Amino acid sequence: MRVLICYATTEGQTRKVAEFVADLLKEAGHEPALFDATVADEVEPGRFEAAILTGSVHIGRYQSALVHRIHQWRDALNAMPSAFISVSMAAASDDPHARAEVDELCQKMLQAAGWTPTMTLHAAGAIRFSQYDFFKRLAMRLIARQMGRDDDPHVDHEYTDWDSVRRFVESFLASLRGSRASD
Repeated sequence: MRVLICYATTEGQTRKVAEFVADLLKEAGHEPALFDATVADEVEPGRFEAAILTGSVHIGRYQSALVHRIHQWRDALNAMPSAFISVSMAAASDDPHARAEVDELCQKMLQAAGWTPTMTLHAAGAIRFSQYDFFKRLAMRLIARQMGRDDDPHVDHEYTDWDSVRRFVESFLASLRGSRASD
């Protein structure tokens, strides 16, 4: 099965998640096609049997390129099995309020774009101190501290639960097999 994977990333963790998903699909015998949302102008989503899109939340917003693709591809995405992986630091939080806020943000974006994915996952992101300027490093240290996470600015920190992402992809693939069996 040909599966469209489209991502938008700011610091690279969401690309890493999308690449991991593509590798899992390939291992399962599918044909993933991986695209960065910023350069996916020629992509025709109707050529695929399923789609998984990934984007990350920064300062309360998803990347505009991803939101643009969702709007552009809305009809095709709604006509096929599809999934969305939302990457954020709130997903790494133990605070139920922070997790609820990011879920609400995700649902509002999906609703405004008119896309109803079959499945959605909130995956924790990363803090890449090595990529930040002084002010962003300071802000991210504060966020890490508020979350009870390591705030050492000399080390990058990855919080993505790869087993959770694997289970999500496996569940999505199982739902595809189930929908094919009922056809």
